Amino acid sequence: MLIDSYAKINLFLDVICKRDDGYHEIDTIFSTIDLHDTLKFVLTKKPGIKILSNIPELASETNLVYKIANRIVADFEVKTGLRVNLFKRIPVASGLGGGSSNAAMTILALKRLLKLNISNEYMSMIASEYGSDIYFFLFGGRARGKSRGEAITLLPDVKQVNLLLVNPGITISSKEAYDLIEWSSETPKYRLWYNRLESGIELKYPIISYLKADLKKNGAKKAMMSGSGATCIGKFTDDRQLREAYYKYRQKGIWCKVVQLIGRSQYKRCIQNLS
Repeated sequence: MLIDSYAKINLFLDVICKRDDGYHEIDTIFSTIDLHDTLKFVLTKKPGIKILSNIPELASETNLVYKIANRIVADFEVKTGLRVNLFKRIPVASGLGGGSSNAAMTILALKRLLKLNISNEYMSMIASEYGSDIYFFLFGGRARGKSRGEAITLLPDVKQVNLLLVNPGITISSKEAYDLIEWSSETPKYRLWYNRLESGIELKYPIISYLKADLKKNGAKKAMMSGSGATCIGKFTDDRQLREAYYKYRQKGIWCKVVQLIGRSQYKRCIQNLS
């Protein structure tokens, strides 16, 4: 079974407070984009789970794909083995939700492949237990996330916009991003193109400030960091400026990608077309 695993961006991200359980209370707007990894699931006669990947360090038992597959196999007493080939296109630890998306697709793929009677309640429980963003990827499109991000309210899709993603090649873990928060009394209006995590991360990693400014210099009308970073997003209204900016970053050897938002109906067609 093959399934594409789509990335997300955060169009808005506010951090309200640190919770007693160590997590942070957030308010965010997620939106899926057309950048994706690909997962191939193969049942094997030999019991056990094996992860393979074009990024060798992801082929381990620490991968969320392995953890969730192992949990489902145990909970439903699956006797067959499983091999998962993960082809990564989404940069790792980039604020684009690649790991969470892979995890969500693992739940959906194993439900179909193994013909398991997995309830919505079980999927919700597994998703929230292993990560704050996973539950969103069971729906896709545009949604507001509260609590740790797992309390999802589906929102109407927005019209298509042209976006350029630029990643400077540094990895920032979610823990580091939240540890660097610059707390203030500012209460932002509920609006798009705001990320409270930016200011703290920019102090440690000035390249983020540089990329945002450079995107605007190259024609982006808006520029911000997605999620916990380090990927920056530029919103363009001029296709020519977008393409010129894309080639400039490519020539400098900087990872970049032109993407568009994926609406919920399109997302559903993508993930339901399991082959």
